[in-house]
Amino acid sequence: MAFLPEPPQRHGVAPAGPDVAVLLCNLGTPDAPDAPALRRYLAQFLADPRVVEIPRLIWLAILHGIILRVRPAKSAAKYATVWTPEGSPLKVWTTKQAKLLQGALGGRARVAFAMRYGQPAIAATLDALKREGVRRVLVLPAYPQYSGATTASVIDDVARWALRTRHLPELRFINRYHDELGYIAALAQTVREHWQREGRGDKLVMSFHGMPERTLHLGDPYHCECLKTGRLLAEALGLRDGEWLVTFQSRFGKAKWLEPYTEPTLVKLAKGGLKSADVICPGFAVDCLETLEEIAQEARAAFLAAGGQRFAYIPCLNDHPAGIRALAKLAERHLQGWAGEAPHPDTLALQRQRALAAGAKN
Repeated sequence: MAFLPEPPQRHGVAPAGPDVAVLLCNLGTPDAPDAPALRRYLAQFLADPRVVEIPRLIWLAILHGIILRVRPAKSAAKYATVWTPEGSPLKVWTTKQAKLLQGALGGRARVAFAMRYGQPAIAATLDALKREGVRRVLVLPAYPQYSGATTASVIDDVARWALRTRHLPELRFINRYHDELGYIAALAQTVREHWQREGRGDKLVMSFHGMPERTLHLGDPYHCECLKTGRLLAEALGLRDGEWLVTFQSRFGKAKWLEPYTEPTLVKLAKGGLKSADVICPGFAVDCLETLEEIAQEARAAFLAAGGQRFAYIPCLNDHPAGIRALAKLAERHLQGWAGEAPHPDTLALQRQRALAAGAKN
């Protein structure tokens, strides 16, 4: 195996910035809302064996023979409805989150962001951090609830980079934060603020990204962690049974996925007489196609067409100050012993050399 070239050693030279970094990793996004960009993105995303657990040869034949011929154009049309002048909402918000997290952490750590699929890639970002003198990296996947298809896939990608790297930095990983007090409190605050501005609906629907049901039976904790987040958020808001429920969205393929499904549930509620619904997506760190198009557009239209009168989508935490504080506290706890504890060894060496030189002159 050929290892990646190492940046030149800088003996006796302290790094210009902190030698500790937080790497915020999100799912990813196509480069543009068009079919060629979607084809590249989906080819990488759907080829990940963590995402689709079907025998490899069979799935690759389906992916390249059918899906990548049909789905890119359809997905591009959906992305076009949420694309902003600055680009994909997921990338725009993730960029802002990283900048705000940097401000919250101050000089204790360098904050960078990367995408599991698409750009900026995790490997390229880790290479850049090494060139900057970073020796310790805390990897923070932007997934509150752990799943093999998301969190573990980020760890896989870091491990692939590590296999090709000669001089590895120290690495730490945050696997989940689904029940963190700060995260729950931030979600609750956004709901209360929405109710103060827009009024309160008859029911709060908490919609999480779906996963095939078989993953639950195979030991993936995702379903249980979503339910716990939902329960804790309901408790923080003082909701009673019947005033809230957890659902799952974004089904793909014919297999049975985690239930209840979001859009069919909203339709059933509307047909049963529910007049107004508030929907929040606590499993998404930032707004993206799945929240802005699938929920705020498609689910809204389905609910209203079924007889509902008022549908309100409550945005993700995005750049909300309470959400950034929660991320900062989470990172600070996992950075203990790394950041802000003691000067970098090279800095101490330089300080000693300067003190000796000053003493000699005197």
